[in-house]
Amino acid sequence: MRLIHIHLGIKGGAERFFVALVNGLAARGVEQQALLFPDRVWRDEIEDVCKIHEMTFSRSHISRFFTNRKIAKIIDEFRADAIVSWMPQASRWIPARNDLLRAARLGDYPEKLDYFENCNLLICNTPDIARHCADIGWKRDLKVISNFTETKPVPALDRKLLDTPEDAFVVLGMGRFVDRKGFDTLIRAVARLDGAYLWLLGDGEEEGNLRRIAAETGLSDRLRFGGWVKDPGAHLAACDAFCIPSTHEPLGNVVLEAWAAERPVVSTTSEGPTWLIEDGVQGLLAPIGDDEALANCLARVRGEQGLGAAMVAAGAAKLKAEFSKDVIAERYIDTLFGSRKAK
Repeated sequence: MRLIHIHLGIKGGAERFFVALVNGLAARGVEQQALLFPDRVWRDEIEDVCKIHEMTFSRSHISRFFTNRKIAKIIDEFRADAIVSWMPQASRWIPARNDLLRAARLGDYPEKLDYFENCNLLICNTPDIARHCADIGWKRDLKVISNFTETKPVPALDRKLLDTPEDAFVVLGMGRFVDRKGFDTLIRAVARLDGAYLWLLGDGEEEGNLRRIAAETGLSDRLRFGGWVKDPGAHLAACDAFCIPSTHEPLGNVVLEAWAAERPVVSTTSEGPTWLIEDGVQGLLAPIGDDEALANCLARVRGEQGLGAAMVAAGAAKLKAEFSKDVIAERYIDTLFGSRKAK
């Protein structure tokens, strides 16, 4: 079983899943090579099990010609059985040839299908993304395979490192600081909770705006920016509630990470978390953009005895049954290789 990945991502939850899947497939006998932009910060986490080809992927006419030739040579020399692109832009580099399976893995809703003209399979990580692709005209094969996470409970971060009292109620949010992640709503929500602290892990263009909102709402003294963290496990272990305030979240791999880390989850009713979470069972859900409702959910986690523990147990059970590494890796192998699957 030989697989080539084309991955043009930088860093984030999708990249953490990519690293986990590459290693999970390698452990099951899949030989892999990956075509990446240079200097990816997570490269060292896969290079022992996956040969790396660093490329520039320019769309200029001359550069595109040489890149296409290089990709064709890699496929031929490796004798690949399948090729998978990650993100629509990466799918433009899949060649039009019938001697291998050509798949695009989608973690978001594509606006158009032009990117996938050379693909014969779309792997969508939620049923709703698959429905969307069919609705906008995709007629070839579709498969729904969600994510898994390798996050495990680890010792908690010393709260002193983020200047946070040991007895404070700590809410953790993490992701890229962009508008759709809804961290402005989360700041306003935590500002409503007396004495609560908010930790935000990540970076991005909205950081200045988030700091301004924190100042306006009086949260600045209780807000900690932790920067981009490669492995957030210790931060998860040190928080009292994990929150996903997104206005748009196709899956929400961070939900799986919080379940694995045994932390209570509060989320907005964005697409992916609503599919993953039954309100009041594996987590609590609040309307998108409603900071008062989000604050009320967080207050329930803080104040209702036994609620957080019950949601943690339910989340862990669902994670094991439906989103474990074994379950998801085997689905990828069955989908990509079929009869070539290792015995």
